[in-house]
Amino acid sequence: MILIADSGSTKTEWCLIENRQPIEKCITKGINPFYQTSSEILQNLMEEYTLNYKKPQTIYFYGAGCANEEKNNIVKEGLAAYFQGADIHIDSDLCAAARSLCQQQPGIACILGTGSNSCYYDGQAMVNNVSPLGFIIGDEGSGAVLGKKLIGDLLKNQLPESVRKHFFETYSTTQAEILDHIYKQGFPNRYLAQYTRFLAQHIEKPEIESLVTQAFCEFIERNLLQYEQAASLPIHFTGSIAYYFKNQLKKALIKYNLKLGSITQAPMEGLIQYHTALKH
Repeated sequence: MILIADSGSTKTEWCLIENRQPIEKCITKGINPFYQTSSEILQNLMEEYTLNYKKPQTIYFYGAGCANEEKNNIVKEGLAAYFQGADIHIDSDLCAAARSLCQQQPGIACILGTGSNSCYYDGQAMVNNVSPLGFIIGDEGSGAVLGKKLIGDLLKNQLPESVRKHFFETYSTTQAEILDHIYKQGFPNRYLAQYTRFLAQHIEKPEIESLVTQAFCEFIERNLLQYEQAASLPIHFTGSIAYYFKNQLKKALIKYNLKLGSITQAPMEGLIQYHTALKH
């Protein structure tokens, strides 16, 4: 029996697999070793993990923040304390995207969610990765950057007055409150990303569609075009931004003559397919 976990900072999705079939799933709070200790991860599991069907022999944990051995060990220690005796493998959320989207075929795998990331995957491993750098100086095409562009255009009077008026009516906020959230409170990336819903609701307006499409063009220019394989391999995407703005994403890829592969909202189903196909 194996257990697969796909974790972001907000939530973790768990899926228990027996005889190559998923049998049970649950959701817990996100696990991120940049913000949590092993003890806190253990406490998380004790309070929220509900899959008590059987103990897994092997665990594949994919998470945001699982970027190096030090951080991976924080997660591993927390999991080991709860799932005693299990064989535990820790990998990044980008590795999850690559395995989920490409399976055992070469391709370019991308994440477009609150943040963004990409890699060239040769069918076995991630071979090349352009660093995303975070939403302040990178993360092109992400929810955080789309939100940042929207807020910037609204407060700089770059969008029609009707759009501006509807925004402030919808969110009952002020410029002062927005700036306080961005510059003085925690997780400004999450705060900005929430406004992608407003973009989706007004995507028929030329100014909004242009904002979104241009953000994807920046993701392509500053990330994808650095992979020489991008010209010949399919470009795959996972994440809520790719999923809900797929039409604008397709337009941007066509502009650069890139081949679109698959677009999924989340990597779990692909991870189930990947791990059930392997001989464990």
